[in-house]
Amino acid sequence: MIDHAHDLDAVREATDRLLSATAELDAAALTAPSRLPGWSRGHVLAHLSRNADALVNVLQGRPMYADGETRDRDIERDAPRPPAEQRADLSGSAARFDSAAAAPADWSRTVTLRNGVTDSASRLPFRRLVEVELHHVDLGIGYELEDLPEEFVAREIEFLAERFDGHPDVVATRLADDRGPVRTTGGGAEGGPVTVRGTAPELLGWLSGRRDGAALKVEGGPLPALPPL
Repeated sequence: MIDHAHDLDAVREATDRLLSATAELDAAALTAPSRLPGWSRGHVLAHLSRNADALVNVLQGRPMYADGETRDRDIERDAPRPPAEQRADLSGSAARFDSAAAAPADWSRTVTLRNGVTDSASRLPFRRLVEVELHHVDLGIGYELEDLPEEFVAREIEFLAERFDGHPDVVATRLADDRGPVRTTGGGAEGGPVTVRGTAPELLGWLSGRRDGAALKVEGGPLPALPPL
Protein backbone atom coordinates (compact mmCIF):
# COMPACT_ATOMS: atom_id res chain seq x y z
CA MET A 1 0.00 0.00 0.00
CA ILE A 2 1.29 3.44 -0.95
CA ASP A 3 1.84 5.77 2.02
CA HIS A 4 2.07 9.24 0.51
CA ALA A 5 2.97 10.86 3.85
CA HIS A 6 5.90 8.47 4.28
CA ASP A 7 7.02 9.21 0.74
CA LEU A 8 6.79 12.96 1.29
CA ASP A 9 9.15 12.59 4.25
CA ALA A 10 11.52 10.65 2.00
CA VAL A 11 11.31 13.41 -0.64
CA ARG A 12 12.29 16.02 1.95
CA GLU A 13 15.27 13.95 3.08
CA ALA A 14 16.41 13.29 -0.49
CA THR A 15 16.01 16.96 -1.38
CA ASP A 16 18.10 17.99 1.62
CA ARG A 17 20.84 15.60 0.48
CA LEU A 18 20.72 17.03 -3.01
CA LEU A 19 20.83 20.64 -1.84
CA SER A 20 23.77 19.92 0.44
CA ALA A 21 25.63 18.08 -2.32
CA THR A 22 25.17 20.88 -4.85
CA ALA A 23 25.86 23.77 -2.45
CA GLU A 24 29.50 24.12 -3.44
CA LEU A 25 29.22 23.52 -7.20
CA ASP A 26 30.60 26.46 -9.12
CA ALA A 27 29.76 27.63 -12.63
CA ALA A 28 32.36 25.36 -14.22
CA ALA A 29 30.96 22.33 -12.41
CA LEU A 30 27.42 23.14 -13.48
CA THR A 31 28.33 23.55 -17.14
CA ALA A 32 30.25 20.25 -17.12
CA PRO A 33 28.52 17.23 -18.65
CA SER A 34 26.22 15.16 -16.48
CA ARG A 35 25.81 11.42 -16.99
CA LEU A 36 22.75 12.03 -19.15
CA PRO A 37 23.60 12.33 -22.85
CA GLY A 38 23.49 15.92 -24.07
CA TRP A 39 22.75 17.40 -20.66
CA SER A 40 25.04 19.42 -18.44
CA ARG A 41 24.63 19.34 -14.67
CA GLY A 42 22.79 22.62 -15.10
CA HIS A 43 20.26 20.86 -17.33
CA VAL A 44 19.68 18.22 -14.64
CA LEU A 45 19.08 20.81 -11.92
CA ALA A 46 16.83 22.86 -14.20
CA HIS A 47 14.82 19.75 -14.99
CA LEU A 48 14.42 18.95 -11.29
CA SER A 49 13.15 22.45 -10.58
CA ARG A 50 10.68 22.43 -13.43
CA ASN A 51 9.55 18.90 -12.54
CA ALA A 52 8.67 20.06 -9.02
CA ASP A 53 6.54 22.86 -10.45
CA ALA A 54 4.99 20.46 -12.95
CA LEU A 55 3.92 18.15 -10.14
CA VAL A 56 2.41 21.12 -8.33
CA ASN A 57 0.32 21.63 -11.48
CA VAL A 58 -0.82 18.03 -11.31
CA LEU A 59 -1.68 18.24 -7.62
CA GLN A 60 -3.74 21.36 -8.27
CA GLY A 61 -5.59 19.94 -11.26
CA ARG A 62 -3.72 21.64 -14.09
CA PRO A 63 -1.85 20.03 -17.01
CA MET A 64 1.60 18.88 -15.96
CA TYR A 65 3.27 20.83 -18.79
CA ALA A 66 1.77 23.15 -21.38
CA ASP A 67 3.34 20.88 -24.00
CA GLY A 68 6.55 18.97 -24.66
CA GLU A 69 8.16 21.84 -26.49
CA THR A 70 7.58 24.22 -23.59
CA ARG A 71 9.05 21.69 -21.14
CA ASP A 72 12.20 21.30 -23.23
CA ARG A 73 12.52 25.02 -23.87
CA ASP A 74 12.25 25.84 -20.17
CA ILE A 75 15.02 23.38 -19.31
CA GLU A 76 17.28 24.83 -21.99
CA ARG A 77 16.51 28.34 -20.77
CA ASP A 78 17.31 27.56 -17.15
CA ALA A 79 20.32 25.27 -17.60
CA PRO A 80 23.03 27.98 -17.96
CA ARG A 81 21.99 30.08 -14.95
CA PRO A 82 24.56 31.04 -12.30
CA PRO A 83 24.96 28.62 -9.38
CA ALA A 84 23.14 30.85 -6.88
CA GLU A 85 20.10 31.06 -9.16
CA GLN A 86 20.11 27.32 -9.76
CA ARG A 87 20.21 26.57 -6.04
CA ALA A 88 17.54 29.13 -5.19
CA ASP A 89 15.22 27.69 -7.85
CA LEU A 90 15.91 24.11 -6.76
CA SER A 91 15.12 24.97 -3.15
CA GLY A 92 12.15 27.20 -3.96
CA SER A 93 10.49 24.75 -6.34
CA ALA A 94 10.97 21.93 -3.83
CA ALA A 95 9.28 24.08 -1.18
CA ARG A 96 6.38 24.79 -3.53
CA PHE A 97 5.90 21.08 -4.15
CA ASP A 98 6.05 20.35 -0.42
CA SER A 99 3.48 23.05 0.30
CA ALA A 100 1.11 21.84 -2.41
CA ALA A 101 1.43 18.25 -1.20
CA ALA A 102 0.66 19.32 2.38
CA ALA A 103 -2.73 20.75 1.41
CA PRO A 104 -5.80 18.63 2.27
CA ALA A 105 -6.64 16.45 -0.72
CA ASP A 106 -8.17 13.22 -1.91
CA TRP A 107 -5.04 11.15 -2.39
CA SER A 108 -7.03 8.29 -3.92
CA ARG A 109 -8.04 10.37 -6.95
CA THR A 110 -6.66 9.69 -10.40
CA VAL A 111 -4.37 12.33 -11.88
CA THR A 112 -3.01 12.84 -15.38
CA LEU A 113 0.72 13.16 -15.96
CA ARG A 114 2.84 13.77 -19.04
CA ASN A 115 1.84 12.15 -22.35
CA GLY A 116 -1.57 11.17 -20.99
CA VAL A 117 -0.21 8.78 -18.36
CA THR A 118 -2.58 8.42 -15.40
CA ASP A 119 -1.86 7.36 -11.85
CA SER A 120 -3.15 7.63 -8.32
CA ALA A 121 -2.35 10.95 -6.66
CA SER A 122 -0.87 8.91 -3.83
CA ARG A 123 1.96 7.85 -6.15
CA LEU A 124 3.07 11.42 -6.94
CA PRO A 125 5.40 11.76 -3.92
CA PHE A 126 7.20 8.56 -4.89
CA ARG A 127 7.45 9.75 -8.49
CA ARG A 128 9.08 12.93 -7.22
CA LEU A 129 11.39 10.86 -5.04
CA VAL A 130 12.50 8.92 -8.12
CA GLU A 131 13.34 12.18 -9.89
CA VAL A 132 15.37 13.55 -6.99
CA GLU A 133 17.26 10.36 -6.16
CA LEU A 134 18.15 9.15 -9.65
CA HIS A 135 19.01 12.59 -11.00
CA HIS A 136 21.24 13.16 -7.97
CA VAL A 137 23.15 10.11 -9.21
CA ASP A 138 23.07 11.49 -12.77
CA LEU A 139 24.97 14.59 -11.65
CA GLY A 140 28.10 12.48 -11.20
CA ILE A 141 29.25 14.27 -8.07
CA GLY A 142 29.87 11.32 -5.78
CA TYR A 143 26.35 10.02 -5.04
CA GLU A 144 26.01 6.57 -6.59
CA LEU A 145 23.33 3.93 -6.95
CA GLU A 146 24.97 2.10 -4.05
CA ASP A 147 24.33 5.16 -1.85
CA LEU A 148 20.57 5.16 -2.44
CA PRO A 149 18.35 4.10 0.49
CA GLU A 150 17.62 0.37 0.39
CA GLU A 151 13.86 0.89 0.59
CA PHE A 152 13.92 3.23 -2.37
CA VAL A 153 16.02 0.83 -4.46
CA ALA A 154 13.65 -2.08 -3.76
CA ARG A 155 10.56 -0.04 -4.57
CA GLU A 156 12.01 1.43 -7.77
CA ILE A 157 13.02 -2.04 -8.98
CA GLU A 158 9.42 -3.13 -8.31
CA PHE A 159 8.08 -0.06 -10.13
CA LEU A 160 10.23 -0.63 -13.20
CA ALA A 161 9.48 -4.35 -13.26
CA GLU A 162 5.80 -3.42 -13.30
CA ARG A 163 6.41 -0.88 -16.04
CA PHE A 164 8.05 -3.44 -18.34
CA ASP A 165 5.62 -6.24 -17.47
CA GLY A 166 4.09 -7.60 -20.67
CA HIS A 167 6.07 -5.17 -22.84
CA PRO A 168 6.00 -6.36 -26.46
CA ASP A 169 9.76 -5.86 -26.87
CA VAL A 170 10.90 -7.59 -23.66
CA VAL A 171 11.14 -11.35 -23.22
CA ALA A 172 9.88 -13.00 -20.03
CA THR A 173 12.44 -12.10 -17.38
CA ARG A 174 12.99 -13.03 -13.75
CA LEU A 175 14.84 -10.47 -11.62
CA ALA A 176 16.75 -11.79 -8.61
CA ASP A 177 18.70 -9.45 -6.35
CA ASP A 178 20.47 -9.75 -3.03
CA ARG A 179 17.87 -7.82 -1.05
CA GLY A 180 14.34 -8.65 -2.09
CA PRO A 181 12.03 -11.25 -3.61
CA VAL A 182 12.30 -12.58 -7.14
CA ARG A 183 10.27 -10.42 -9.51
CA THR A 184 9.03 -11.07 -13.03
CA THR A 185 8.75 -8.64 -15.92
CA GLY A 186 8.53 -8.57 -19.71
CA GLY A 187 6.84 -11.47 -21.42
CA GLY A 188 5.44 -9.72 -24.47
CA ALA A 189 8.25 -10.74 -26.81
CA GLU A 190 9.13 -14.23 -27.99
CA GLY A 191 11.84 -16.03 -26.06
CA GLY A 192 12.81 -16.53 -22.46
CA PRO A 193 12.34 -17.00 -19.70
CA VAL A 194 15.62 -15.36 -18.78
CA THR A 195 16.85 -14.91 -15.22
CA VAL A 196 18.91 -11.82 -14.41
CA ARG A 197 20.80 -11.85 -11.11
CA GLY A 198 22.84 -9.19 -9.37
CA THR A 199 22.97 -6.72 -6.55
CA ALA A 200 19.97 -4.46 -6.13
CA PRO A 201 21.89 -1.32 -7.23
CA GLU A 202 23.16 -3.08 -10.36
CA LEU A 203 19.68 -4.31 -11.23
CA LEU A 204 18.28 -0.83 -10.71
CA GLY A 205 21.05 0.63 -12.86
CA TRP A 206 20.21 -1.71 -15.71
CA LEU A 207 16.42 -1.31 -15.44
CA SER A 208 16.70 2.49 -15.34
CA GLY A 209 19.17 2.71 -18.22
CA ARG A 210 22.00 3.96 -16.03
CA ARG A 211 24.24 0.89 -16.29
CA ASP A 212 24.81 -1.56 -19.11
CA GLY A 213 24.21 -4.71 -17.08
CA ALA A 214 27.76 -6.00 -17.50
CA ALA A 215 27.94 -6.79 -13.77
CA LEU A 216 24.78 -8.91 -13.89
CA LYS A 217 24.60 -12.69 -14.34
CA VAL A 218 22.16 -13.93 -16.97
CA GLU A 219 20.73 -17.43 -17.25
CA GLY A 220 18.63 -18.77 -20.11
CA GLY A 221 19.72 -16.36 -22.84
CA PRO A 222 21.34 -12.99 -23.45
CA LEU A 223 20.62 -9.96 -21.29
CA PRO A 224 17.25 -8.63 -22.50
CA ALA A 225 17.24 -5.33 -24.34
CA LEU A 226 15.08 -2.81 -22.52
CA PRO A 227 13.24 0.05 -24.23
CA PRO A 228 14.06 3.60 -23.09
CA LEU A 229 12.03 4.99 -20.23
